[in-house]
Amino acid sequence: MGILLKVAPTLTVVEGSQRELEFTTADFERVRTLMHRHAGIALGEAKRQMVYARLARRLRALGLRRFSDYLALLDAEPGGPEWQAFVNALTTNLTAFFRERHHFELLAQHARARRGRDAPYRVWSAAASTGEEAYSAAMTLAEVYGAASARFEVAGSDIDTQVLQEAARAIYPTDRLENVALPLKKAYCLRGRGRQAGCVRIQPLLAERVRFFRFNLCSERWPKLGPFDAIFCRNVMIYFDADTQRSVLLRLAECLAPDGLLFLGHSENIQHLGTPFVAAGQTAYRLPD
Repeated sequence: MGILLKVAPTLTVVEGSQRELEFTTADFERVRTLMHRHAGIALGEAKRQMVYARLARRLRALGLRRFSDYLALLDAEPGGPEWQAFVNALTTNLTAFFRERHHFELLAQHARARRGRDAPYRVWSAAASTGEEAYSAAMTLAEVYGAASARFEVAGSDIDTQVLQEAARAIYPTDRLENVALPLKKAYCLRGRGRQAGCVRIQPLLAERVRFFRFNLCSERWPKLGPFDAIFCRNVMIYFDADTQRSVLLRLAECLAPDGLLFLGHSENIQHLGTPFVAAGQTAYRLPD
């Protein structure tokens, strides 16, 4: 007597069918390619859900239901305004005032040793995000040269235009300044009132020493930016592959003064990349003598 076997029906799984918007593997690979090409950022497989969540907002705003349609829109308008929205959505902005405080202690020491020079002391925050790093450097240098002094300049750049707008406003929620020492808060911060209650504004005299501009570290051609006495490029290399890291570091070396300092993030090690930098402190580097 034969045995009747029940065979479960074959199920066809449509990619992205469990999502509100259609998002296929091909779409994800295309996003990865575009971000690497335009911003040098390497998006790993683990970033798939992040990509969906962040770009879904753009699709909804544009009334689109498929990521393929959104990517077609980008292709149809190379260099168009949606490209900046695309990059803004996928860049990660994590910063804080006086993050990795030892860097600012070394910056103050470095600046004090150069007070006798004729040229102003120049700092570049190369991934400025919402500006906390740039203003932390400005406070540090104001303590060395005086807030009204023209003896120092701070430049802050980022690829994300939205965070640069916030940086230029120089207004922050009070709790964002927890790491700022009380004497510095009193000297360089103004407490908001009325509609600005609960916020702090960087003192205008100090904010005038800081300028912000959009810049892509992976641009093929860099304008003349240096020389800088100190460059902060912290927690940026972790988003680049090795070739992009090496390329950016070589460009940064060209922007650094011969006796200048480069500050990187605590998890970034560049010793294996074959760049000209040598250690000058904890995650601080300089060019060889």
